[in-house]
Amino acid sequence: MSKQINVALIGNPNTGKTSVFNALTGLNQKVGNYPGITVEKKEGICKLPRGVKAHIIDLPGTYSLNASSLDENVVIELLLNKNDKDFPDVAVVVTDVENLKRNLLLFTQIKDLEIPTILAINMSDRMKYKGISLDIDYLEKQLETKIALISTRKSKGIDNLKELITNYKELSKKPCMNASLIDESYFNNLRKAFPNQLLYKLWLVITQDVNFGKTDRKTFDKVEDFKTKSKTDLKRLQQKETIKRYQFINDTLKKGQTIDLNSAKDLRIKLDRVLTHKVWGYLIFGIILLTIFQAIYDWSSIPMDFIDSSFAALSEWVKNTLPEGAFTNLLAEGIISGLGGIVIFIPQIAFLFLFIAILEESGYMSRVVFLMDRIMRRFGLSGKSVVPLISGTACAIPAIMATRNIESWKERLITILVTPFTTCSARLPVYLIIISLVIPEGRILGLSYQALTLMLLYLIGFGAAVGSAWILNKILKIKSKTFFVVEMPNYKLPMFKNVALTVLEKTKSFVFGAGKIILAISIVLWFLASYGPGDNFNNAESIITQQYATENLSEDELQQKIASHKLEHSFIGIAGHAIEPAIRPLGYDWKIGIAIVSSFAAREVFVGTLATIYSVGSDEEETIKNRMAGEVNPILGGPLFNFASGISLLLFYAFAMQCMSTLAIVKRETNSWKWPMYQLVIMSAFAYIVALIAFQVLK
Repeated sequence: MSKQINVALIGNPNTGKTSVFNALTGLNQKVGNYPGITVEKKEGICKLPRGVKAHIIDLPGTYSLNASSLDENVVIELLLNKNDKDFPDVAVVVTDVENLKRNLLLFTQIKDLEIPTILAINMSDRMKYKGISLDIDYLEKQLETKIALISTRKSKGIDNLKELITNYKELSKKPCMNASLIDESYFNNLRKAFPNQLLYKLWLVITQDVNFGKTDRKTFDKVEDFKTKSKTDLKRLQQKETIKRYQFINDTLKKGQTIDLNSAKDLRIKLDRVLTHKVWGYLIFGIILLTIFQAIYDWSSIPMDFIDSSFAALSEWVKNTLPEGAFTNLLAEGIISGLGGIVIFIPQIAFLFLFIAILEESGYMSRVVFLMDRIMRRFGLSGKSVVPLISGTACAIPAIMATRNIESWKERLITILVTPFTTCSARLPVYLIIISLVIPEGRILGLSYQALTLMLLYLIGFGAAVGSAWILNKILKIKSKTFFVVEMPNYKLPMFKNVALTVLEKTKSFVFGAGKIILAISIVLWFLASYGPGDNFNNAESIITQQYATENLSEDELQQKIASHKLEHSFIGIAGHAIEPAIRPLGYDWKIGIAIVSSFAAREVFVGTLATIYSVGSDEEETIKNRMAGEVNPILGGPLFNFASGISLLLFYAFAMQCMSTLAIVKRETNSWKWPMYQLVIMSAFAYIVALIAFQVLK
C-alpha cells in the first residue's frame, strides 16, 4: 500500500480554492491552527484512484511568495521546509479562468521551488460565457506542468485532478524561469557561497522574513565573499523579478489564451454599478440585513418551540422515570436544562451562518467590504478592517485572527480592540431570549418588532466598534500609512455543497465549543444551587411549613415555596445576594447576577445558567421562556423581565467584554496582557453605565 500523499492547495484569494478543497475531501475534513500560530488550518483526506489516500491541506490565500502578511508567511515557510510533516509531495495551484494572468505569478514561483506542481484552472464552465478559449497542450508545454480544467460548480474535472495527483511523480520539476536572470553576478555569488542549496529558496530566505532548515538570513552575513544587498536594492530586484515573470506569462498566454470580448455575456459591470453605488449600495445592503433578521425569526420559530418543549418533556420524563436522588436531579435539572438552553438556539444560529455563507459564496461580501471602506477610512481604519468586523458576527476569535492581513500595526491593533463590540453568535442566544420576553409581537411594514430590535442591536454593536476606532485613532500615537486593495470576485450562484459544509462546520463548532463549557458550568451551578450551609437551607421544609401554617396552601404551592427558599439560601443564592446590591440599580436580581458572572466564561452560558437555576427544585414541565416570564421583581413588583430591565440587559451584553477566550486571543495577538485588560475594564464599565442609564430612564 502506498504512503499517504501530502497535497498543498495554494492559490490567490477568491479563486475557488475552498470549493476545490470541499470537492476533494467532502466531510473528511477538520479545522485547527498551525502549531504556535493563530492562523486557521484546514485539512482533509481524499481517496484517490488505485486505493491511494491524499492528505489535503488548504493553505491561506496568497497573491505571491513575496509575503506582506502573517498568513502569507505560513505558505512560504511550509514550502521551504522539507522537514515539516505537511511539506507537500505535490502542490495544486488553483486559478480562476478569468484571472489566469495574475494567478500564474504564484504558480511560476512555486514551480521554481522545484516542487511537483499541478495547475488547476477553476470555473472552466464560464469560458464560453466569458468568450475565453485555452490551448491546453501549448500551456502544459510552456509551463512544464499538467493542467486540470475543472468546475466545482458543475462537478467537472475533479476525477481528472485526482488522477493527476495520483501520478504526481510523472510531473516535471523544471523551473518556469531562471532566477539568476534577475541579477546574474549577484546570483552567481550566491550559488558559489551555498552550492548545495536551491537558488530560488536562497533568494526567498534573503528577501522574506522566513527560515528554512538551518539556513536563515544571519547565515549569509557569516559567509566570506558574499554580502547581502540593502533592503532598497532587494526590493528593486523583487520588482524586477515580478516584471520578468509577467513577461514570461504574457508570452505564454499570447498563444495559449484567446479572449473574444464580442462573444462575452457579462452582467458583472452593470451589477457592480448598482451594488457599490454610494446611495443604492448602502440601501440594498440595509434591505438585505432586514430580510436576513426577519427570516431568522420567521423560519426558526417552529423548530425552536419544538426543541424547547422537547427538552422540558425530557427533563420531566427523567424525573418521573429514574429513581429519586441526587443523580436524577443532576441529570434533569443540571445537564438537560443547561444544554436545552443552548440547543434551542441552533436553528437561528444555523440560519445566520447560512445567510453569511450565501453572501460570501455569491461574491457579494467583497462588494460590502469595498462599500464600507468609504466609511472606515474616516474612522482611522481601512476597508481591510471590515473583514474582521463582519467575521465577528460569527465569532470574535477567528475575526481577531483575521487582522493578520492588515499590514499597519496601528490599524491592526485598533481593529483587534474594537472587534469584540460586533455582535457575535454567542450573544445571539441572550438577545433572542430577552427580546422574546420584553419586545411585543407586532409588525411595521411587514417587519416584526423583534426582528427590527435584533437588527438594531447589530447596528449598535457595529456603531460602537466604529466610534471606538475613531477615539483610539486619536489617542494612539502610532504613525502608519496603508493602501486598501480588495479582490472583486465574479458573481456566482452559491454552491449548495459549500454552503451546507460551512453551516455544518460553524454550527457544530458553536454547539460543541459552547456545549463543553455549558455542561461543566451547569454541573457546578446545579451543585451550588442544590446544596447550602446552615439551618436556613437544611431546615427549609420546617421553616416554610411553620411560616405558612395559617394559609391554606396546596401541596404543590407548599413544595414550590420550599424549593424557592432552598434556592435562595443555597451556595449560589448566597453568592447572588452578595453581588445583588451592585446590579440592583440595573433592574437585575441575584439570579440574573449569577448568570452574568458565569457568562464571563462565554456569553451564551447566560441562558444555560438561568435554565439551570430555574429548573432546580421544579417538578413541572415548563419551558425556560415560561419560567423567566413568570419571575416577579421582589421590590417593584410586576415581571422581573419587563421592558426597562430587558433593554438594560440587552445593552449590557451589547457592550460588555464577556468572553475569556477572546481576551486570551487578544493577549496572544498583541503579545501583551495590557490590551486585553484595557478591553475588559473599559468595555465592562461602559456596559454598566449604559445599562444603568437605560433602566433608570425607562423604569
